[in-house]
Formats: sequence, C-alpha cells, structure tokens
Amino acid sequence: MTPRIRYCTTQAGRVAYSTTGTGPPLLCDSGWITHLRAQLELLSYGAFIDRLAEHFTVIRYDKPGCGLSDISGGSGGSSPRAGRPGGSGGSSPRAGGDGIDLSFDAQTAAALAVADAVGADRLRLFGASQGAQVAAAIAARHPERVQAQVLYGMCASGHDLAPAQVRDSIVALVRAHGGLGWKALAGAFVSDPTDEEIAGLARFQQASASAEVAARLLEVYYDTDIRELLPAIEAPTAVLHREADRGTRFELGREAAALIPGATLIPLPGASHLFYHGDWLSVLDATLGFLTEQPDQAPQLTARELEVAELVAEGLTNQAIASRLSVAPRTAEAHMENIRRKLQVRSRAQIAAWVTEHRLGPKSAR
Repeated sequence: MTPRIRYCTTQAGRVAYSTTGTGPPLLCDSGWITHLRAQLELLSYGAFIDRLAEHFTVIRYDKPGCGLSDISGGSGGSSPRAGRPGGSGGSSPRAGGDGIDLSFDAQTAAALAVADAVGADRLRLFGASQGAQVAAAIAARHPERVQAQVLYGMCASGHDLAPAQVRDSIVALVRAHGGLGWKALAGAFVSDPTDEEIAGLARFQQASASAEVAARLLEVYYDTDIRELLPAIEAPTAVLHREADRGTRFELGREAAALIPGATLIPLPGASHLFYHGDWLSVLDATLGFLTEQPDQAPQLTARELEVAELVAEGLTNQAIASRLSVAPRTAEAHMENIRRKLQVRSRAQIAAWVTEHRLGPKSAR
C-alpha cells in the first residue's frame, strides 16, 4: 500500500494525511510519533491498516512535527471547528523545539482539521496509547462528531505511567540520543524484542521525528491528564487493553474505562504495548467487532430544524427563512449550521435533496 499524501493547515503548521479504503470514515491516531509511509513497514502495522480499510475509509495523519508534516513550525490558522482549549493537563501552549505547537490541544485540533479536510463531519475513532487520549478528548469535546470509538492501551493520566524520576530520565535519554531512547523503551513497547525489531523501531523513530520533537511529545504525554474529560463522553466506547501490557499497566486502562459512561472494557492476552505487534489479530478482531456493530444512525433533526430544511427545499434564503419564522437572521443561520453538521453536507442543494429523499415538505409539519 503506497499512501497518497495530502496536506491541511492547522495551528501547528501543515499536517500530512492520507486515506485508504472505502466505507464510513475512521480516523486513526497510533500514538507517540508517526510517519505515514515508514510506519506501514513497521512490524504488522501495514497489515492492520489494510484490514481496517476493508471496512472503513481509514484516515491517518502525521502529528505536527512528525513524518511528512511541517517540521518548521508556523501557523496558517486551524480549521475554525478544530477544537477548543482546555482540559489538556499540564502541556504548555507552545511545545516544540523548533517553534511547532506540540501541545495536547494542538494535537486534538490537528486531528479534527484532518477530519474537516476529508469532509468527515461524523466519524469513528481508533486511538492507541497517547492517541487514545486524543481520541477521547475529541469525543468528550465534540460529541456530535463521534459515532463510536476504540481506545487501545490508554491511560487517563500520563503521570501514572511511571514515577517522576523515571519519566524525566526517559525524556532526557530520548532528547539526548533518540536511538538509545528507543532501545530503552523497546522492552516496554514490545514483549521480548529481537535485535531486528529493536533496530527497526530505532530506524522508525529516526525517520519519524527529531530527538527534540520525540522527547517533547513524550513529555506532553506524561503531563496530560484527561480524567475530567472522560465522564463527558457520549459515544459508544470500547477500551482494549492487553492484560500484561509492559508500557501501560492494565489497571490504567481499566480505570479509564470506568470513567467513561457505558464503556466496554475488552481485556486481551499479551504483553506488547504496540497494537501491531504480537497477537495483533486479536486487537483487529475486537476493533472491527465493536466498530462494525455500531449502526450508521440516521440524522436526528429537531422539529425546528426540519422546518428550516423544508424552507431551504422551497428555495428560501436565510433572510427569508428568518422572516417566515419570525426569528433573528443569526438564529436562522445557526439552524442552518446545525442542519449541515447533522446531515454531513455543505450546500443548500444537498439539504434540499435530503428533504426530497425523506419525503418531507410543508405537509409533514402539520
């Protein structure tokens, strides 16, 4: 699979993304550092994505400062819908060694900007490790956009991953020498790694991010606490966690699942933290089993929104709709935005087509 790379603008600079497969959109965040091309050759990652793409349009992206994304910093302004501040824990607003915004909020904004770029107003999420925190934050802050999500190998607070002294030592080692840092982490990420696997992980790290960016992203992860966000999640959620995970203890995943209303905890055998190592097929089966059982729900418009949609189908402008309904023009515009978001459309013609398809009209309001 050779990905076709596109770019979108975020507050942290241009972010690279790619899509593969067909079906409902599935936004994937695989965690710490990324490289859209090199990652496909790492262990069983490419096979995992291929299997997901049999059921979904898989959307992947390189985090700010990583892989094929902009590594020079700078901002073109993120999508106006790409997240709002707050709830990120202790990450600083400007986090990159080269002026790139690597904060947790910038990462969630970048993910949403990618979803906007591909026109995925409503989507499913797959997040692993630090990417699970990003996915969970999106679901909590933007419930209208997330249909369902799978969170793998997650923790609610990065402080719980290791004692402060250990966290500081690992960050310092990654910052001083990325290759040695990967070797130090290999035992936590992969159970019983071979020399070849350690070398492959080190090459991937060097291709994905500079030592400074990798260290800062790890530092942000350690400093992020989303416990207060988890109870706000409304989307159906499955928390997958290997019972002997060496990188993130099983009880941390269990804690996160307990904080998410209605979440399903799915314990899995194994010790590798990377979902694409070891028995990756069990992770795939659990992911597909949960995500494919979530039906594509029909949009639910309020009575007023249905009324506005019907008037759009009649050809009325926003001003005319406001006059007909005796509401302020700004209120009519707000209804239009809600309708576009819920129907996942961008034009008035698409709204009119939806009304026709569902046999709505002036009589339906009576």
